[in-house]
Amino acid sequence: MLVNVAMVIVGLLALIWGADRFVIGAGAMARNLGVPTLLIGLTVVGIATSAPEILVSIVAAMKGQPDLAIGNAVGSNIANIALVLGATALLRPIQVLSRTLQQEMPALLAVTLLAVALCLDLNLSRIDGLVMLTALVVVMYWIVRLGYRSNVNDPIEAEYEAEIPKDMAMNVAAGWFLLGLLVLLAGAQLLVNGATTIAEGLGVSQLVIGVTLVAIGTSLPELAVSIMSALKGEQGLAIGNIIGSNMFNLLAVIGAAVVIEPTGLSAEVLSLHFFVMIALTLVLFAMAYNYSGAGRINRIEGSALLIAFFSYHVYVLTQSMTNGV
Repeated sequence: MLVNVAMVIVGLLALIWGADRFVIGAGAMARNLGVPTLLIGLTVVGIATSAPEILVSIVAAMKGQPDLAIGNAVGSNIANIALVLGATALLRPIQVLSRTLQQEMPALLAVTLLAVALCLDLNLSRIDGLVMLTALVVVMYWIVRLGYRSNVNDPIEAEYEAEIPKDMAMNVAAGWFLLGLLVLLAGAQLLVNGATTIAEGLGVSQLVIGVTLVAIGTSLPELAVSIMSALKGEQGLAIGNIIGSNMFNLLAVIGAAVVIEPTGLSAEVLSLHFFVMIALTLVLFAMAYNYSGAGRINRIEGSALLIAFFSYHVYVLTQSMTNGV
């Protein structure tokens, strides 16, 4: 058990470091190729910050463990909203001034409802996975158009401008990109192997390990980015990172996993895990989206999100230990 715990810890550290290098390399490469800054932030950085979830889920699916992959995606979305935004808002209230981000919020709701609709029959087939991946292409196209149409004075563009590396040679950027990808893949292998063995040792399901341990671990890069962004006053990045990551988690992570390994779902997946994810997404929409002006997530709301996060995990783990599933 100690060896497997060590594998999980090393895997998590590799995911955090690899994700940071991967984001830096991808962003610098895109800038060198002349991609507009806002577009880099909305697409390249968004996909790159979801790289830990994507690789962990692909590795899990290839090992015949799709429940771990689905749990990772749903649990990461829950962690991104309740843990990451909750902790960030508790440290520093988040103001959503960017109209671009407010336009992304309905898209996140639509993506979430699509994922739920495909799961209503308690089965995810390869066709469902292909629908998700097709939806990912559509969403990416829409985001690209949104990036080109956005007001040049949108505050989030200046925030991306400050964070995306400048004057990094293409060979250096490509080196960081490839090294980050290799480290991410190695970290994903270690995390999946260690988490799987721990789940078997504790007598809990792959799904439970996915929505708890693995999901929290793969959300740590988002936690670090959002907290640092908020402390720097880059509040748009703090929430924009979460919106993009959650859309990619549902479409790319689950879509890729079930194309590789179709799976059935237990009723609990919808009645508990998907329900909590939908509820938190609606709460995020209510806090961040404002038709008349800026949305705001204050410290009280941040505290409520954290309480919801810990209550959910205590309930899941208690039920798992009690029922042995």
